[in-house]
Amino acid sequence: MDGELGDFLRSRRARIRPEEVGLPSYGRRRVPGLRREEVAQLAGVSVDYYVRLEQSRGPGGPSRTKAGGVSDAVLDAIARVLRLDPAEREYLRAVARPHRHGGSGPVVSGVRPGVRLILDGMDRNPAYVLDHRMTVLAWNALADALLGFEGTGPGDRSLPRRLFLDPASRDLHPRWSAIAEQTVAHLRLNAGHHPGDAALGELVGELTRDSEDFRRLWADHPVAPCDHGVKHLRHPVAGPLTLPYETLTVPSAPDQTIVVYTPEPGSETAERLALLGSWATSRTG
Repeated sequence: MDGELGDFLRSRRARIRPEEVGLPSYGRRRVPGLRREEVAQLAGVSVDYYVRLEQSRGPGGPSRTKAGGVSDAVLDAIARVLRLDPAEREYLRAVARPHRHGGSGPVVSGVRPGVRLILDGMDRNPAYVLDHRMTVLAWNALADALLGFEGTGPGDRSLPRRLFLDPASRDLHPRWSAIAEQTVAHLRLNAGHHPGDAALGELVGELTRDSEDFRRLWADHPVAPCDHGVKHLRHPVAGPLTLPYETLTVPSAPDQTIVVYTPEPGSETAERLALLGSWATSRTG
């Protein structure tokens, strides 16, 4: 994941037009957006200082680890100039100072029994646990009926792999493009907090190599959390489903997230899910 800071800064200054920040737009420009000199001027830092950041050399010398010396005030000024949203600001801090943002502690790979009981208690709501690589670690019966986790290995429970490498995902997700961008944005945000995670790096490398769509989206550097929203599925048994969802972080394992689909009680989707659950039970009973 080397070069993340420079790539991110270049992608963000490329989307800002000079006139948006009060600069004249005349003159021929070799690249779109702001020049490095203009970002430095607007942020109140020297051009050399900003160039070193973009080149991931840090403000003090050629070593990338010295980028940890960049201050909050400088990062806030650059974020203001580049018009970063809160998630992008968080990502900037993580990739600018990776030794300070190496994750929230040791990664917990197992799911506590109490969390599994919570999942099983949601008999009307599909629910599962994701890790920071977006691999499903645990699930309840309705989530299994909806998405088919039982009997699969960790690689087959990777939501990014399913989305970008399984052709059936485009049938399951009628709004595939939106889900794809959302998935990449969330994965990149997590990657910023886990710069030394070899398995996450291998996942990104595999998807970059094998999926043109992933490669294109990853190169755009989208950054956004995926903490709530609505997903639309076209299930082969239940039919079309509109599924609002919420996410909850597990306090004892901050890299794990419980995802719960929350259809409105009495809605058509809720009724379809109930029928799906009954169908699944009849097949296993």
